[in-house]
Amino acid sequence: MRVRVCFHDKCFDGAASAAIFSRFYRERIHADAKFCYTGMIHKASQPFESDVFDGEENAIVDFKYSSSPKLTWWFDHHQSAFLTLSDAENFRADHSGKKFYDPTYKSCTKFLATVAKEKFGFDARPLAELIQWGDIIDGAQFGSSEAAVSLKEPAMQLALVIEAAPEPDLVPKLIPELTRLPLTEIVKLPIVEKHLGPLLERHRKSIGILKERAQARDGVIYFDVSDLEMEGYNKFIPYYLYPEFLYTVGLSASPMRAKVSVGTNPWKTPADVNLASLCEKYGGGGHARVAAISFAPNDLARARAAAKEIADTLRRKNSSV
Repeated sequence: MRVRVCFHDKCFDGAASAAIFSRFYRERIHADAKFCYTGMIHKASQPFESDVFDGEENAIVDFKYSSSPKLTWWFDHHQSAFLTLSDAENFRADHSGKKFYDPTYKSCTKFLATVAKEKFGFDARPLAELIQWGDIIDGAQFGSSEAAVSLKEPAMQLALVIEAAPEPDLVPKLIPELTRLPLTEIVKLPIVEKHLGPLLERHRKSIGILKERAQARDGVIYFDVSDLEMEGYNKFIPYYLYPEFLYTVGLSASPMRAKVSVGTNPWKTPADVNLASLCEKYGGGGHARVAAISFAPNDLARARAAAKEIADTLRRKNSSV
């Protein structure tokens, strides 16, 4: 049985979800399954190529829904899970018992593990550490901004490599290891170690860069690092630098896209602004407290205009509270 698993690439929750699904599928559905992994990124164009679903079974985890009849499994927790209304209608009409959605979960990792246990009798206990950290990282459930930025835990170091390593197809190589090894052993693997040192140094430098670039006023931190190779920067650095501020709006760029990232300080009580709904107006989405918009790589000017508009909107809303 050949199973294609599409997952949210450059994302700890995406990789962990793919690992949970793989182990669940092998233990509860088909013991001889062979997995092929495809990392998906949000972009301005349609994210699903016509030939991506080439398995005997095809799964999407921690990523947008597809109404393709070839899709057999789906798990997601994002508010902005459906590209179109017809996709949402297609999901609601599905009675396969293999497609699941719940935006109340902080991570797809925990959502998938819970569904697999309750619906299919999967024993997720051997992967408890991975599930715990998937929920902490994707749900921003750190004790402090310092804990989120210091990167002392193996899980945080692995998340850095997953999000920022320049090696193509690195994460598909790591997913099988996530199904069987503790995180302390995974960060010692050669394919991780070779990236970790340089990325930790880049992380340390990025703290200074964001402090230099940040325009912090009226409760909103705005910065533009689109001229640097910094798309995988730690999203908690702005709150570490400016703990009293509520929102961040950041602009970054890569060969694949120009990206506007919008977030809420997880250590402060949020104002009544749904960031996913705000970003949906520009073609993006995500969660209520963290969201993003992807533009074509040659559309940086429009991305910058959107970032500034969103920052201005949040400053007005924050000032009126």
